Amino acid sequence: MTVDYEEALDYSSRWIDLIHKKEFPSREEAHQIITESKNNFAEHYNRNWLEYRKSVTEAGDWAAVEWSGSGALFKDVLGREYLDCLGGFGMMDLGWSHPDVVETVKAQLNRSPMPSQELIDPLRGVLARLLAEITPGDLKYSWFAASGTEANEAAMKIAKLYSGKSAFIVAVRAFHGKTMGSLSLMGKADFRAPMGPLYAGPVYHVPFGDAEAVEKQLEICEKVGIGVAAVMFEPIQGESGAIVPPDDFWPRVRAVTKKYGVLLIADEVQTGLGRTGKLWGIDHWSVVPDILTAAKSLGGGVMPISAVCTTEEIYRPMMYPNPFMHTTTTGGGALACSAAIAAIHVTLRERLWEQAAQKGNYLFPKLEELAARYPQIYEKITGRGLLIGMHFKSPDIGYKVAAGLFKRNVLVAGTLTSAQTIRIEPPLIITMNQLNILLDRLEDTLKDIGKSL
Repeated sequence: MTVDYEEALDYSSRWIDLIHKKEFPSREEAHQIITESKNNFAEHYNRNWLEYRKSVTEAGDWAAVEWSGSGALFKDVLGREYLDCLGGFGMMDLGWSHPDVVETVKAQLNRSPMPSQELIDPLRGVLARLLAEITPGDLKYSWFAASGTEANEAAMKIAKLYSGKSAFIVAVRAFHGKTMGSLSLMGKADFRAPMGPLYAGPVYHVPFGDAEAVEKQLEICEKVGIGVAAVMFEPIQGESGAIVPPDDFWPRVRAVTKKYGVLLIADEVQTGLGRTGKLWGIDHWSVVPDILTAAKSLGGGVMPISAVCTTEEIYRPMMYPNPFMHTTTTGGGALACSAAIAAIHVTLRERLWEQAAQKGNYLFPKLEELAARYPQIYEKITGRGLLIGMHFKSPDIGYKVAAGLFKRNVLVAGTLTSAQTIRIEPPLIITMNQLNILLDRLEDTLKDIGKSL
């Protein structure tokens, strides 16, 4: 059967021209792009994704098709400007299109976009060395992929290979990704239950922040002869709503995992590289994990890349006898590694974790003050650095807050399945003036909502 690809060729050609276009589309062209984008998402990507974006739909404006961005600001296809206080759920620590990262990737693109996979590609080694220099303790070896869930899958494999055991202890409401292994560790029924049987090895969930529960579960597993490969937690739970554990949690968990000879994995996919006011979230408690995973902002908001980092001893089964025990063709490609090298450089040069701490210390008490003034709207404020959760009385109120801010050209969002908690997670380079704009527009929104309650 002969297939005519002319329509696909014409369509891709038109979009390639649009991608190359330096100026904004005309208003007529912009409206066409908006209509076309909505239709493409509905008919070919995910119709309910549109329905779920309540902050946009309830604001009465489906037309927010993003087009370009710089720093903490981005513009839609009509040229309207928004303040980004979502930060790509932690991906945009350096803001939109950081020039140092973009230019580094462009330079590598002109040289060699992807490696042969057979020879030594230098940037993979450079990035691995950089991570060894900036991660806690004696973490020395790294493996690269594209997403956080891939890094967590690799962490699970490494833990099993090294320990020869198969069980994991994780937290209720934890979020570690959605591939089958990572999903097995997730602490949310919304995503686990529909998938049926997951990882066959035992997975035990304990309340986040409850060190005694971790110790009790390890004690039980030892008594009944169940081998635990690793205990895995986020330093601060992100998707759950910026939940900070008690100060004794991480030190006690580190002590008890050593007592029982169990590996400790820190999922720094969202908290790593400055987000919480320390370079690594776990640095708040001066704890060194056995394995650390990173992603999101590792690519500087320009390229997707993730990493799993561990010690030479623990990584050894990934090298011997089979160095191809766990591989991915595109993970750690030259463009992604160039972005990560530049992102780390900018983060260290600008000491962005200190900026996150300073700005979080400014923002947090002001949000608590608003919560105290609007007790009919707020439950509480949680978080650290620039990973902050606003917890509301109900999802409906959360939707109204997100929609109200969107009407005022500020982007925020709830957790994946609920707006009862909205994260404030802006780029770490957001200015103090922009934080004040957020606070002003949030207060205007709260005044409007308060009138109807």
